[in-house]
Amino acid sequence: MSTDVTSTVESTSVPVTAAPSVDRRLPRRSRRPSRDTVSLLGIGVFAFFMLVVAPAVLSDFRLNNLGKYACWAMVAVGIGLAWGRGGMLVLGQGVYFALGAYAMAMHLTLETAGPDAIPVFMILYDPLAPLPGFWEPFRSGTFTLLAVVVAPVLLAGTLGYAIFKRRVKGAYFAILSQALAVALAYLIGGTIKLTGGDTGLSDFKYFFGYTLSDPVNKRMIYSITAGLLVLCLLVVWQLYRSRYGELLVATRDAEERVRFLGHDPANIKLVAYVTAAVMASIGGAMFVPIAGIISPKEIGAAASIFLIAGAAFGGRATLFGPVLGALLLGFGRSSLSERWENGWIYVLAAIFILVTLIAPEGMASVPRRVAAALGSLRRPTKSTPAPKEAS
Repeated sequence: MSTDVTSTVESTSVPVTAAPSVDRRLPRRSRRPSRDTVSLLGIGVFAFFMLVVAPAVLSDFRLNNLGKYACWAMVAVGIGLAWGRGGMLVLGQGVYFALGAYAMAMHLTLETAGPDAIPVFMILYDPLAPLPGFWEPFRSGTFTLLAVVVAPVLLAGTLGYAIFKRRVKGAYFAILSQALAVALAYLIGGTIKLTGGDTGLSDFKYFFGYTLSDPVNKRMIYSITAGLLVLCLLVVWQLYRSRYGELLVATRDAEERVRFLGHDPANIKLVAYVTAAVMASIGGAMFVPIAGIISPKEIGAAASIFLIAGAAFGGRATLFGPVLGALLLGFGRSSLSERWENGWIYVLAAIFILVTLIAPEGMASVPRRVAAALGSLRRPTKSTPAPKEAS
């Protein structure tokens, strides 16, 4: 009996199969570089082009023009940070451009006049008038450099704190910022004896001891400007990849949710606004020795809109978009004005409208759109299966 039971159990037992082998090897890491690495490599390529290729290829005249475009590009980088990532339409960056520009122009004017001398334009209006008190500190180069950085921090910090704490945003913020630029342009234009009025400040001969008429010194000033532009890109690149960059985008898209999570959106916006103001001031300071003049038309509403147009043309929400847009618009402005003095603005306006209609995110989005279109064409279309016949 026991033998029958044993044979029955053996015949009904389930065969034991070996467990499948588990691959315990770690998955391979993707060899594709991250977006931050690609952006950093792009900054390196851009720096090589601006600091090595451009001085070797371009003439002194074209290189000087590229230096002016680089000054506008510094302002555009700040606009991309404040507007593209922060959602603040800063239409009055001409105010901070003017702070740096007139601080540098006052120092160069006094340096050209000589020690303890009065600028020529002041002597023409009143030969016996003393030098205004607020001009005197700008005889020092160190004070001038500090003023280029500290003045926009103080002004933008004060205005931004008052505006953002009161939750002023949208069209009201844009109108207020542009009104400041218009008011400052009229103020400078009306103070002829103090700032040169609508004529502006010009005829600079020295730049911190270096003769401006020397082509070698002009190339040195260009190299400084291009290096500062690369530095601005590195600063913004670091901000974009940091936790602050994520908070800034979150504040732009859902400000109330950011406030609910315990962060103050006013402080987040203030950092971006002040940083953009400092970049605009540095761009204005370097614009003066390159262009050789500064006047109210370079800081008014039209100039501020031109800077905004450069950032929007290139792509305000990207890293390189504002830079490329400002460089392209600056080049187009110079090239078209040489051939069509009074009509170049209409051509640029038409280009801007077309780009806005075709690519609202700017020229930086065109390669991505083209790649997406080509990918959709190459992707095979799925055929719908035929219905099964009824049995």
